[in-house]
Amino acid sequence: MKSIQLGKSGLMVSEIGFGGIPIIPLSHEAGVDVVRHCHARGITFFDTANMYGNSEKMIGDALATVRKNVVIATKTTRRDKAGAAEHIALSLRNLKTDVIDLYQFHAVSKDEDLETILAPEGAMQAAREAVAAGKIRHVGLSSHKIEVALKACRTGQFETLQFPFNFIENEPAGELFKTARGQNMGIIGMKPLGGGLLQKAALCFKFLQQYPDVVPIPGISQTAEIDEIIALYDHRQPLSDKEKAEIEAIRAELGNKFCHRCGYCQPCAQGVAITEVMMFRSSARRLSPKVAAALSRKAMATVDLCSNCGECVEKCPYELDIPVLIRELKELHAALGA
Repeated sequence: MKSIQLGKSGLMVSEIGFGGIPIIPLSHEAGVDVVRHCHARGITFFDTANMYGNSEKMIGDALATVRKNVVIATKTTRRDKAGAAEHIALSLRNLKTDVIDLYQFHAVSKDEDLETILAPEGAMQAAREAVAAGKIRHVGLSSHKIEVALKACRTGQFETLQFPFNFIENEPAGELFKTARGQNMGIIGMKPLGGGLLQKAALCFKFLQQYPDVVPIPGISQTAEIDEIIALYDHRQPLSDKEKAEIEAIRAELGNKFCHRCGYCQPCAQGVAITEVMMFRSSARRLSPKVAAALSRKAMATVDLCSNCGECVEKCPYELDIPVLIRELKELHAALGA
């Protein structure tokens, strides 16, 4: 597998990374096995966050014996100095390491978040002090909003940018990635499979291979998944005309407003199974309407619990009108399941 440099950080990483969310539901032993398999197949870049359940601990245990040969990235949701300092200490313990290679501010998608992080006594101050103390090597951020990410890049204070990027969410390839490159930032592509929405790995990774300086970090929960992806890199082929047409058809079907499975809207205080409901349309396409309707019946019943409080809309980084969308999907469920 090829290695590439993450911009001005100087970190050399495998051209495919590992996303640490999908191992959350696995047993500790199973999660460790998946991480070790990925490393054995040539993956040297592992991304996680302390909010990802036991993901940090699994990765820490899995990579302890090869720590010098891998690059580990993690994140904090805290915007203040004290909170970020606590998270840095926690991640160091969880990851069983003396230094975090890349520490990222998680989901910086609001102007006020960026301003707070960079303000006196903000989280950046904690990160800079940790760098000086040898606890962190490099500092980056993740985001879901192009406008905010652009502002962050232009500050010159971040070494890497992590942003959703796939053949549906391809807007970052324009001004955002050009700006990041202009700042010599490393670029990390999260959600290369649309958070699980996009089913065909060949389409996803052939598309991404057109951007060799963007490191995709697919979420891996089974060894077969990384094996399939690596095979697409071992035997690279450009997108065929037929595959390009298929991508355009998927883009047309999904449109601009769809659930990205980021999970930031959860948990719902009223008990609505938001993510399961929001994925019904794609499930119906993949499994057949009748089967999907049967499997989604329990989740759909929770739609009636929605009180229109708006909390999920506030949390959604994609500004989806979730209360409206889940009711539309319940109507579709009723029609297809009849």
